[in-house]
Amino acid sequence: MTRSATAVLRTRVMGIVNVTPDSFSDGGRFIGHGEALTHARRLIAEGADLLDIGGESTRPGAAPVDETEEIARTAPLITAIRAESDIPISIDTMKPAVARAAATAGATIWNDVAALRFSPDAPAVAAELGCEVILMHMLGEPRTMQDAPRYDDVVGEVEAFLLDRAAVAEAAGVARAKIWLDPGIGFGKTVAHNLALLAALPRLCGHGYPLLLGASRKRFIAGIDPTATEATDRLGGSIAVHLHGARAGAAAVRVHDVREMVQALKVQAAVEG
Repeated sequence: MTRSATAVLRTRVMGIVNVTPDSFSDGGRFIGHGEALTHARRLIAEGADLLDIGGESTRPGAAPVDETEEIARTAPLITAIRAESDIPISIDTMKPAVARAAATAGATIWNDVAALRFSPDAPAVAAELGCEVILMHMLGEPRTMQDAPRYDDVVGEVEAFLLDRAAVAEAAGVARAKIWLDPGIGFGKTVAHNLALLAALPRLCGHGYPLLLGASRKRFIAGIDPTATEATDRLGGSIAVHLHGARAGAAAVRVHDVREMVQALKVQAAVEG
């Protein structure tokens, strides 16, 4: 199903602020508080509708970060952004303690790549915080997720997982209207798996939950265009995937290149009239 131009324009753009030394695309660039705040301001000026703040890399092979360190990286930044702007802020973390600290600092969205599975109390904490929750599919964990991932039916298995995690969140007291789904492009998937999920986005968007699509600069793009060896070589592929997602029904796209994505969505809307 193709969305109207008006619907495409309504797809929100989530800008990425990685306060990490080892993220796959921009690790180390914004690890300092001042650099991260400047970057957040830039993304807001470029038209971001939301900001996603992360203090632990989830790239393939990434090592875990202690929750105290993760809080120290993210909470002061969220406080500083909130002092200047009312833009919705998402905390990208698996850890309930980090989500709680972020909410105290001003975040209103918990973006969880583990879909509230990191600890037994995660669903209850999400309900307690009353925030929006993004539930993402990931096969395994960051350190191992790209070690020969296999599925019998990648679309059916990811879909079933996401709906099950949504049911768990609702049972814990998270309001259905506050639950988002994310198919986890690149998180324990081959190029073929990612393409199958992208083709099935209209189906995945059809369950009444807003869907977040995050494919910005990801490695599978290089699997299609082998010349895109560096993450920064993948802007064209990133825009193509996210425009497809907007037409398929994605509520938001998570990107590094905010200005370019905002422009692409505006042009797509104008072309579709």
